[in-house]
Amino acid sequence: MLSASEENPQEPKQEAKSAPQEKQFTNRLAKETSPYLLLHQHNPVDWYPWGPEAFEKAKQENKVIFLSVGYSSCYWCHVMERLVFEDPKIAKYMNENFVNIKVDREERPDIDDIYMTSLSVYFHLIGAPSGGGWPLSMFLTPDREPFAGGTYFPPTDQGGQMSFPRVLQKVHQLWGENKEQVQQSATIIAKEVARLQQEEGAKEAIPLENRLVIAGVRSINASYDAEYGGIDFSEVTPNAPKFPTSSKLVLLQYDIQAAEQNPTSAESAKVLYHTLDAMANGGIYDHLGGGFHRYSTDRYWHVPHFEKMLYDNGQLAGLYARAFEQTGKPQYKQVSEGIVDFVLRELTDPQGGFYSALDAETDGVEGEHYAWSQEELKTILGEDYPLFAEFYGLNEPVRFDHGYVLHRVTTLEKLAEKHNTGADELASQLAESRQKLHAVRNQRKPLLKDDKILTSWNGLMIEGMATAGRVLKRPDYTSAAEKAAQFILDQMRDKEGHLYRSYRSGEAHLNAYLDDYAFFTQGLLALHQATGKQQWLDEARKLTDLQITLFWDQKEHGFFFTTHDHEQLIARTKNAYDAAIPSGNSISARNLIQLSELTGEARYRQHADETLQLFGRVIKRYPNRCAQLVQAVGEYLQTPADQKQSAVSLSTGGFVELVEAPDQLVSVNPGLELLAAAGLGQTGQQKKLVKANAYLSVDKLPAGKKCKVAIVLTIEDGWHINQNPSSPDFLVPTTFSIKSAQNIKLTDIKYPAGHKFEVAGFDEPLLVYEKQAIIRGTLEIPASAAGKEEALELNIKYQACNDQTCIRPTTVSLKGKFKVAASGEAVRQVNQKWFKTESGN
Repeated sequence: MLSASEENPQEPKQEAKSAPQEKQFTNRLAKETSPYLLLHQHNPVDWYPWGPEAFEKAKQENKVIFLSVGYSSCYWCHVMERLVFEDPKIAKYMNENFVNIKVDREERPDIDDIYMTSLSVYFHLIGAPSGGGWPLSMFLTPDREPFAGGTYFPPTDQGGQMSFPRVLQKVHQLWGENKEQVQQSATIIAKEVARLQQEEGAKEAIPLENRLVIAGVRSINASYDAEYGGIDFSEVTPNAPKFPTSSKLVLLQYDIQAAEQNPTSAESAKVLYHTLDAMANGGIYDHLGGGFHRYSTDRYWHVPHFEKMLYDNGQLAGLYARAFEQTGKPQYKQVSEGIVDFVLRELTDPQGGFYSALDAETDGVEGEHYAWSQEELKTILGEDYPLFAEFYGLNEPVRFDHGYVLHRVTTLEKLAEKHNTGADELASQLAESRQKLHAVRNQRKPLLKDDKILTSWNGLMIEGMATAGRVLKRPDYTSAAEKAAQFILDQMRDKEGHLYRSYRSGEAHLNAYLDDYAFFTQGLLALHQATGKQQWLDEARKLTDLQITLFWDQKEHGFFFTTHDHEQLIARTKNAYDAAIPSGNSISARNLIQLSELTGEARYRQHADETLQLFGRVIKRYPNRCAQLVQAVGEYLQTPADQKQSAVSLSTGGFVELVEAPDQLVSVNPGLELLAAAGLGQTGQQKKLVKANAYLSVDKLPAGKKCKVAIVLTIEDGWHINQNPSSPDFLVPTTFSIKSAQNIKLTDIKYPAGHKFEVAGFDEPLLVYEKQAIIRGTLEIPASAAGKEEALELNIKYQACNDQTCIRPTTVSLKGKFKVAASGEAVRQVNQKWFKTESGN
């Protein structure tokens, strides 16, 4: 049978360069918009895009389908295109004996996933040790069932690897002489692929307990490279490539935040911060232009695979921003800003959307754009070279064939001490050197840019950019994330509001997948958190409701990857495992949990619960492969125990008890309860208009210190209450005040910004709150209250109106008794999701 190259081989077997040639051929791919497909439009291969025309030709002519899947920044995809698909002799044989289909895996991840799984099944059946990779080269029957394949095939036999011409001849011979046997093999592989997809979503009812989170975190920490940083490390293959593994690092970050619940948090902190430091110092990070390359080809993070992907940088921007929030370490802030600045500078469309990738190669040489010789650096930097070389590893042996890749080998503090200078002065000098080099690098031949805009990857970048904007206090980042979100809402939806997958050259096309809905919704929720604007929460709810309609499995639960009306493939996937990007089901579960908290709607929590139960077997047995589902379990357990009843309670007009349990879902600390009481004089109608819930940031009031308080107002559809300050100023503003037995003071009240509301008869629009408003404040507890009990009353005054009438001003009081911590008694942070933003709502 056929052999295949190893995934991501390190060195080409043959020089990848080719001389420019006349564009004497043009095939059907010229009508496509995908940059990757357009790269092949002048191949002599008679390429077809995936679709009915190719399938019909294969059936009518009884020909094998050759399916080639790749993407624009894939180095070995380019190599195979130049050395194989541009060869007229090879192309002639392909055209005569096969129907040749080219697919962009980034536009059609469903096809890529199914046939990559098919390749794995094929390798297993023939006992081949090779793994998957791109380009993906598969041979299919006219019914699109796979029977053989590989990844990169060279134009001539090399190192025991069969050439592509010989592969073609062998497949053609098999089909001509043993068609029935080939079809039987294809059916076996197709059925096994379908079985594997079903097995992944096989139900196994498990109790959702915190031990699942602990087990997942421990399995990740167990793969830590204690010497050089990074996870997924194995002593058996110590020199294997290292990837950012963002989904797993995000779980470790969550574990650190939930330190009180999890005994693993100290180990997680060691693993996470060592890994973030190693990546930030290594060659995988672009020290001149910002942003991360795809992965490191070595254990030491020195030499990367040089392509830059939007999905990596979107996840890492938020990861480093939150690391700065947790530690205050300046380098984490600098790295996060470097990522965002790179994306805004090089991967942002004028309309606001984000492009997909930058290529890894120049003229067939991977990494040449980023590499330097010592002579070149000495010429550019002059007398600044020795210090720069000492900081960025230029005195070490060169590890990359085409020159030095910059990586930090010491700290500013150590180098400043060695040279008897200040760290700030040294940082300034190094920054100036970097700017000089970056200017020179910008004069080099530009890298190929994949300028298609993918909804899902944009969702990841919107989330990362909004998080960076919030944490780093960069409103320009937040504004850019908002512009990208609005672009997708305006340009990448059909008339029914359904999302499209891809946009390029003024055209949006391809129905969106689960990842598109899930990741974009996550980005919208991050924007809501960063800006306090109700519109982003509203859009997140609408898209989630639509996602449930389009993707939810009513019988077995969980979300399919494709919509119910999607074209029928040999299998329908329902993925739980994280890869370079998280799984759509895991992010969906996290979104649903957050929406349940923000809206009080129990149906969102129910869908999250059913999704987690569906993948219970995976979570229990393979937690290191589904880190974001593990995190969803933790977030599910941290939400209120009575969340499922909250929607019912709200509909009765009473104010509900919504308290985040500190440890287990079933235990609520009575000391945290804010018992809601209806305001005096409220009518039955008024009780239905505005509901209030309150949260403290601590489990005990800290004597002699401060804590936070948040009031969450849920406003009936069709009604609004006035902003504070009111506009026009004669309207009754919404106000928050307290009464305290221990002379606790309420300070630093932050009211959210309202939005415009047009009313007939008013020259200027009103500024109002609709649907939800969150008011935050600071409580100052006197030292004299230590060890005492506090009877606290929170009062919210508002006037509810619609577009026709206003109800008289009303005050709602939330009352509760709380313990003030004694001197030296520990106070624990709780309910932190309500206090992550200081920008208003």
